Amino acid sequence: MKTIPTEEAVGAILCHDLTRIVKDEVKEVAFRKGHVVASEDIPVLLSMGKKNLFVWDLGENMVHENEAAEILKEISIGPGLNHSQVKEGRISLFVDTPGLFLADQERMRQLNCLGEISVASRHSGFEVTKGQMAAAFKIIPLAVRREKMERAREIGGGEPLFEVKPYKPLKVAVIATGHEIYTGLIKDTFTPVVKNKVSYFGLNVVWETVCDDRMSEISAAVKKCVDDGIDLIICTGGMSVDPDDLTPGAIKGAGAEFVCYGTPVFPGAMFLVAYLAGRPVLGLPGCVMFEERTIFDVILPRLAAGMKITPQEITSLGSGGLCLNCPDCTFPACGFAKGPEYWPKED
Repeated sequence: MKTIPTEEAVGAILCHDLTRIVKDEVKEVAFRKGHVVASEDIPVLLSMGKKNLFVWDLGENMVHENEAAEILKEISIGPGLNHSQVKEGRISLFVDTPGLFLADQERMRQLNCLGEISVASRHSGFEVTKGQMAAAFKIIPLAVRREKMERAREIGGGEPLFEVKPYKPLKVAVIATGHEIYTGLIKDTFTPVVKNKVSYFGLNVVWETVCDDRMSEISAAVKKCVDDGIDLIICTGGMSVDPDDLTPGAIKGAGAEFVCYGTPVFPGAMFLVAYLAGRPVLGLPGCVMFEERTIFDVILPRLAAGMKITPQEITSLGSGGLCLNCPDCTFPACGFAKGPEYWPKED
């Protein structure tokens, strides 16, 4: 710190709060610690009786908290996000475009390990809506060493830490299976649930059919979806291990490559993800029809944003993969399926 005349303080950084008091009118903090004195501040400071000021003597090797926060903003903000104005070394990022929020957790950890830098975000890999806060960062002291911020730039590596991937206008097919539905013994109540969930992300069901419990018929329907240019194929029913549950075998018989048949997530243990000609094929277990939230709610926004699901991502969901069936569901603002792993930014 050093003391300088107020008239010479333009550009200097205050070391402490300065309070303005007018009897019977106001008592307020007029200038906060870390404020950079501007020319228009000088008359106000003098009227407060401040002939001299305690200010920081940063030197060339130190960076002011607000300047350092701007550096963090530059290396952090990606597509689909906007930002607040810097204040006391903090900047917040907000969602500009609805979609899937992605955060590079490893680089966040590296930045936080530098010390004097705090970077926080909402969970990566989950849906966000316009206006929500997505991330925030703050410089802890009033100033940090310049080499630390240069190291932060190196960690940034020219790629943003955070981004929002918008949902794509995918064409969806629903293949309902089951002899009881095919013959009209019971009404198909599964397809309406699927339609409701996919429409939330702006996806359109443009192809639907009901198949009898015949593996060849289900396989043919899956192949027909590919031939018709469907982007996402969803099969309902027949996902258990009973002799009559043929959907997994039919999907495999169509030539699809399995990512998983079974997940460490409850509800949704019998969930299936496969790919055929680059198109995702899902097998939905019965829980999707009657449980409020399941593995389908976790995977669907990823697919809607054009992400490719991998076995490693499925297995990472075990930590947090147990839905607590809260009386008042707040998903995705809860711990369900928020494992520790980063969801890669992969098209």
